[in-house]
Amino acid sequence: MISSSYSLTEIQRRIDEVKRFLSVTLNIANAHTVEFYTHDVWDRFMAVPPEEVLSAVSACSDQQGAPEHQAKEQSRTTFGFCNDTHRLLDACELLQAAKAHALPGLGVCMSRDELLQALRESRELMGMELEPEEFMNSKKSHEVQSMSEVVACLARRCGVKQVIDVGSGKGYLSSFLSLQYGLQVYGIDSSTTNTHGAQERNRKLKKYSRAYQKCSKAKGAQGAQEELKPAVNGDDDVSFGCGAGVVSQEEEKVLIGLSDVNPAVEMHSEPNTETEELFLSALSVDVIQTAPPRVPPSQLSAEERERRKRENLERKAQNRTDGASTVFSPLTSYVTAETELRELIGELEDAVVVGLHTCGDLAPSTLRMFVAKAELAAVCSVGCCYHLLSEEFDPAGQECLRAVCGFPLSQYLRDQSCFCGRNARMSACLALERVSLGQGIQMESLFYRAVLHVILRDHYGSFKSEKRVGNVYSKAKSFVDYVRRALHRLELDESKLSDSDIQDYHDTYRLRVAEMHAFNMLKVALAPCIEGLILLDRLCYLKEQEDLAFSALVQLFDPLLSPRCYAVIGLKSYEDRNSS
Repeated sequence: MISSSYSLTEIQRRIDEVKRFLSVTLNIANAHTVEFYTHDVWDRFMAVPPEEVLSAVSACSDQQGAPEHQAKEQSRTTFGFCNDTHRLLDACELLQAAKAHALPGLGVCMSRDELLQALRESRELMGMELEPEEFMNSKKSHEVQSMSEVVACLARRCGVKQVIDVGSGKGYLSSFLSLQYGLQVYGIDSSTTNTHGAQERNRKLKKYSRAYQKCSKAKGAQGAQEELKPAVNGDDDVSFGCGAGVVSQEEEKVLIGLSDVNPAVEMHSEPNTETEELFLSALSVDVIQTAPPRVPPSQLSAEERERRKRENLERKAQNRTDGASTVFSPLTSYVTAETELRELIGELEDAVVVGLHTCGDLAPSTLRMFVAKAELAAVCSVGCCYHLLSEEFDPAGQECLRAVCGFPLSQYLRDQSCFCGRNARMSACLALERVSLGQGIQMESLFYRAVLHVILRDHYGSFKSEKRVGNVYSKAKSFVDYVRRALHRLELDESKLSDSDIQDYHDTYRLRVAEMHAFNMLKVALAPCIEGLILLDRLCYLKEQEDLAFSALVQLFDPLLSPRCYAVIGLKSYEDRNSS
């Protein structure tokens, strides 16, 4: 049995620490930037000038200097906020407290290497070593390689050969797990666009599979990598040799043709690209693509439900025909903890369920599914898009329209009616390095929108509208042009304001742009704490289950490459799985 480093009581204590910190600071994260000037946000929460906050952000980012700071009026402040007025008096005290209440400061996470060591797995796993860096962007490559090794270790630890990839998208992780580690992977996604794309890639990879296996066996036998070489068979058919293996002309065309799937691949490919690299070029199609919203079955038409059922049955039949040549099986379905997986996957055995950057409620649904299904031996879930989470205890009662919500997941926080707020969850998606790199453009866009809100208040009596301004900033040539375009989008009378009137608003509030800049940097500093509460809630949920042998939060990725870098890991005990 793997020893679990933190007990349920210890995790609950960390949750209490983060909750106490956020009880003082969460109002900052929940303040809406659009209302920054109309609601006098700076004066409501700050008792220091913006220059002092920005200086503290710069100084406290220096880890060597930060511990030396002493609170100015510690007896009067809590996390830098005045106990009487609840306004910020000490920015550096707040920033240091934010670091202490983020996951690294709480010290509750395992590293990826520690997890692999705990699983007692050799780092040398089955299969050839594939290098996807040249065919995926560095972020996607890093994520797929790092997570797939952990998933393969979990599968071996549990003695299973199947993996269910929830929210599989285009199938990058699924395909890599299948070819690199020999696992049978079922990729489930609710978007037909994604599964159709994965199915097309799957079709090409099936043709490629024989050629790849021939080459890999030949390379393994000879201990050297050789290029494809032409050879003449007895029937004068031109084939291509790969060491001791022979690849037919059609198979060679498939090998070379894979790089044609995405024109971007051609820019990175060398003329004599290695066989495994050609495979990975097929995985690089549409690496950066936003999936359409997931549609629950209840909202689908009867025709659409029937079509999806028919397509899944056809894929199952095709997979049985193809046998071992199947790289992975993409399926279209909206899944929840109540989904009968054996009806969706007829060949299902015990499996590991995984999700790489599953959006919103899909991440907690994956954990619920893991707990509810006896056939799921382990889970590895990396969530994202916290702003899309539904909250059970939303005071407005607008976010959680379904019976089961995404937050809180644990009974511990449900008993406390814990609530974050959408703006706070939106803040949790912020990453410091991204904000820093795009600060100029981002700040101007936010500034324009906040000043527009002042104009709407002063001249149109409207703080809110059913219509949205949208992304007019990218098309605007100036602030005046921005306001004109926004008023047109909102179908408001532009003639009320002259260009000089509009420009006067810009010039007046431009003097206060540093306030918005400083305030947003504080929101960025609080982001890891809000994310930490969400992830600790998920870990606490697993700790509350009696049949788990192990559960942990694990930092799988380098946060500089992939800001959403934490995975929730869980394993069921072998005895409990076999008795279910």
